[in-house]
Amino acid sequence: MRPTITRRTALSAAAVTVLLTATACGGNVGGGGGSESAAFPEGPVTLTVGQAAGGSTDLIARALGEGMSEDLGQPVNVVNQPGANGAVATKEVAGKEADGHELVLLNASLITITPLAVSEEEAVDLENLDVIKGLSQDDYVLVASEESGFETLEDIQAAEDLAYGTTGVGTGSQLAQVILFAEAGVDGTEVPFDSGSPALTAVMGDQVQVATIQLGEAKPQIDAGTVTPILTFSAERNEFLPDTPTATEAGYDIPVSQYRALAAPKGLPEETKTRLVEAADATLATESYQSFNEGNLLTPHEISGEEVVTEWNDLRDRYAELVEEHGISLTGD
Repeated sequence: MRPTITRRTALSAAAVTVLLTATACGGNVGGGGGSESAAFPEGPVTLTVGQAAGGSTDLIARALGEGMSEDLGQPVNVVNQPGANGAVATKEVAGKEADGHELVLLNASLITITPLAVSEEEAVDLENLDVIKGLSQDDYVLVASEESGFETLEDIQAAEDLAYGTTGVGTGSQLAQVILFAEAGVDGTEVPFDSGSPALTAVMGDQVQVATIQLGEAKPQIDAGTVTPILTFSAERNEFLPDTPTATEAGYDIPVSQYRALAAPKGLPEETKTRLVEAADATLATESYQSFNEGNLLTPHEISGEEVVTEWNDLRDRYAELVEEHGISLTGD
C-alpha cells in the first residue's frame, strides 16, 4: 500500500524508497505479515515414506517428489522411516503442523488391512490425515516354484504339505492369499516374511511352494521362468500379465491390490491443499512419470483425495467382512 504523507507524519524520500523496494521484493513490512500471508511453499517439503529405500513405495515417492519439486520451486526431500507397515511414519507425520511442508506416501494396506491384524491403538485412520491425491495401483500375483510343478490353482488344491509365503502380517499379500485358500479349500502352513524380496527368494528355492508377491517384484523372475504365475488378485487382468487369469475368473471374488496416495496432516489450509494437488497433477501428467509407472509395472489410479478416502474405507469394511466370514486371523495366533 502506498504510504500517505501528511503534515503530521512525513517520510523522507530515502525512507519511501526503502519501503517501496521492500514491498516490491515481497518483504513483510511491519509485524502483521507472518506465515499466514506467505505463499506456499515457504521452504523445502519433506515427503516421508514408511518403508525402506529401494522398494516400490520408496521409488514412487522419489519419482513424485522430483516432479513436485520442479512445480513447487522448492526441494521435496524423501525421508525413509520404516516400521509397522508404515504406521510409525504415518502417525508421526499426522502429528505435525498442517502447513503443507510435511507429507507422507501412504500404502492402502495400512488403512484397509493392517487394522485387522493390530490393536485399535496401533491402527491408522484416515480421519487424522488430509489425503491429497491417489497415485497408482500395484497388483499382487500368486506365484509357484518351478520345482513344485504347479501351473493352476487346481494343482495347489491337490497338494499335500503345502508351505506358502506372505510378505508379512497385515499386508495385502497375506489377506489375498489366506482368503483365497480359505474359499478354495487349500490347506497349508503360512510362512510370513518381512517383505516381497525374501518371500520371492524362498519360492525360487522351493523353501515355500507358493507366495503372493507384488507384480513389480515378481515379474523379472516370471519372465526368466524361475517362478510360475498362477493368478492375480486384480479386478481385471493386469495389462503386464495378460495371459494370467484373475482370482475372480477362477471363481473367487477377492480383488486385492496395493494402492498408493499422497497425504498430509489433517487441517491443511484450502489454498495449500489446492497447490499440492496442482503440483501432484502436473507431475503425474509428465512423460517421465508415466514412463516410470510403465517401467515399474504400476497401473495409474489417479483419483482425488476424497475418492481415495471413500474407496479405502469401503475396502477396509469389505475385508473385515471376509475375514469374519471365514474365521480368519491375520495376527498369526
